This record gives sequence, structure tokens and C-alpha cells, in this order.
Amino acid sequence: MDDLKAKYLGQIADAADEAALEAIRLAAVGKKGEVALKMRELGKMTPEERQTAGPALNALKDEINSALTAKKSGLEDAALDERLRTEWLDVTLPSRPARQGSLHPISQVQEEITAIFAELGFSVAEGPRIDTDWYNFDALNIPGHHPARAEMDTFYMHRAEGDDRPPHVLRTHTSPVQIRSMEKMGAPLRIICPGGVYRADYDQTHTPMFHQVEGLALDKDISMANLKWVLEEFVKSFFEVDDVELRFRASHFPFTEPSAEVDIRCSWDNGQLKIGEGDDWMEILGSGMVHPKVIAAGGIDPEIYQGFAFGIGIDRLAMLKYGIPDLRAFFDSDLRWLRHYGFQSLDMPALHGGLSR
Repeated sequence: MDDLKAKYLGQIADAADEAALEAIRLAAVGKKGEVALKMRELGKMTPEERQTAGPALNALKDEINSALTAKKSGLEDAALDERLRTEWLDVTLPSRPARQGSLHPISQVQEEITAIFAELGFSVAEGPRIDTDWYNFDALNIPGHHPARAEMDTFYMHRAEGDDRPPHVLRTHTSPVQIRSMEKMGAPLRIICPGGVYRADYDQTHTPMFHQVEGLALDKDISMANLKWVLEEFVKSFFEVDDVELRFRASHFPFTEPSAEVDIRCSWDNGQLKIGEGDDWMEILGSGMVHPKVIAAGGIDPEIYQGFAFGIGIDRLAMLKYGIPDLRAFFDSDLRWLRHYGFQSLDMPALHGGLSR
């Protein structure tokens, strides 16, 4: 016993690293180590011999394990001391600059739009992105045979066999929010409804999900002249121009009568869009006076109240203002793309609280 004790305690003391220490542990007290083999011989001894050899072997095993633990702790302390001696940190160096976050272009443009219409007296209304086909179509005077109601254009929610609930869709515009707001708030009313919408389309200028802001103003004496003034003020503020000329073209939308597409005077100079000057025209939105059936669907008397409505693609406005050529880039680009187009945080109130920087 004394020879084994002297042998292994000496080896432990001389071990230079943890790898050598582990090799000693296996040789001494591992399953096939010398001490383990000695303990297996206890079965061949007489009871009197076991009473002497057993406690001695257990004491030897405990002493070796204690020496191993102490040596391992010492090696770890020595390694830490060496790191502290060779590694250093200059606390006088300036800290690394923290990268400033930025809003996604869609979020930034939506907040710009919201701030402009807030100055014009419009509040923000929100509603569900999954809605019944009544709010999405019927209440907006869109007949059952209209192409927009086909499954090739609209995403319908799956219904299990025997489920008799009304059809639900991913909203194709934010107009259902107008109906819900009329039901809830009545008239007079002045709101914008920004948010994501869905249609089954995908190319350079269309994506299955995109963003719209729709506006609605109801009162007893609102006219197309009020609509024209509001849109002119918005365009001048959004595109940061002093003057702008809008052109109203007769069109047809089921939810407005009369209806008008709105074009803006512009020009192209070496691929650069200039708003408010030149000999070209570019369509930017649809608008009109709210159809009496739509007002009635919102629970308001169309014999007393009338109003205007308009719808603008937020994604398209972002593309026009910041020169982004492909709508799909909003969904599959990285931060380098954002910085390339100059999207940094805005020093202005954000919808989600606080400053947007």
C-alpha cells in the first residue's frame, strides 16, 4: 500500500497538465487501475485479511482522489494566472460604436403618411387581416360575379366539410376597416386605414402581400373638391415639393360613384423621377365619392351623409420616392440594401412608441 501511495502521489505532484493528470487517474483509480485491481483481490482474502486490507485500500483511493482534485485546481489556477499575465485590456480605448437600427422602408413610409394625414385631421383606424367576405366584398358593393372574388385573385380560408360559417378571406384591401369604423364611430368621420393586404399575384410590381393606406371622410357637405385638396396637400408634403398638379380621370370602382384615377404631373430626367413638373403623367391612386350603398352598409344614412374615399399603395409610394425598382426587394433584401437606399432611423414619433431612431 505504501509503495502505491508513494508512486501515485509523486506522479500527481509532477503532472504538468490536465491530460497527464487524467492518465494518472485512470492508471490509479480507474476501473482497470491498480487500486481497483487490488480491491478485486479482497474476495480471495480471509475475513481477517479483508478487515485490514479493505479500509486501507479505501483510504488509499480517497487520498489519491483528493490529491488529483487539489492538483487539478492548482493547474487551473496556474493557467488562469498565465492568461492574466499575458493578456491585457486597454480600458482607455473608446468603445466600439453601436450600430444604429433603421426602420424598414414600408414602416418608414407608413409613418410618414400617417404623420401627414394627422396634420390634415385624419385619425388611424385598424382592423383584422382575416375578415368575412361580407366586409371584404358585399358591404363594399362588390357583386358576387366580380373577378376579385375569384379564387385566382383572393386567398380564401380553408373550411372543413360541414363547416357552415361564412367564407373568410385574407383581406384584399383595407376597405373593410372603413365599414367597421362606420359601424363603430358613425358620422362625421375622418380616418385613414393603413396595413397589409393580400392578393394572388407576384411579379416586379406585384407581391402576394403588400400594403395600402385608404382614407375616408364623411360629413354632410363633403365634395370632390375636398378630396382634390386633401390629395394635393398630401402629395406636396410626401414628395416634398412646393406645387403639384393632379389630374382626375373617370374610372369605375364598385364602392365609389363617381370614381376617379388620380395622375400626378411628373418628368423623368436620366432615370430620375421629378414630381410636380414636366410633360408626363403618372397614376398614383384611385378615389371617388363613397357609394350610397357602402355608406348604408356601415350603418349611416346616405340621405344625410356623403363623403370621399381614396386608396394608395404604400409600397408603390416608397418605390417612387426612394427610387426602388423592384417591389419584391422589400421582402428578400438585407440591411446593406436598406443602407444603399438611405433608410436610416427617423427623428420623428413612431407608431410603435417613442422615437423611431
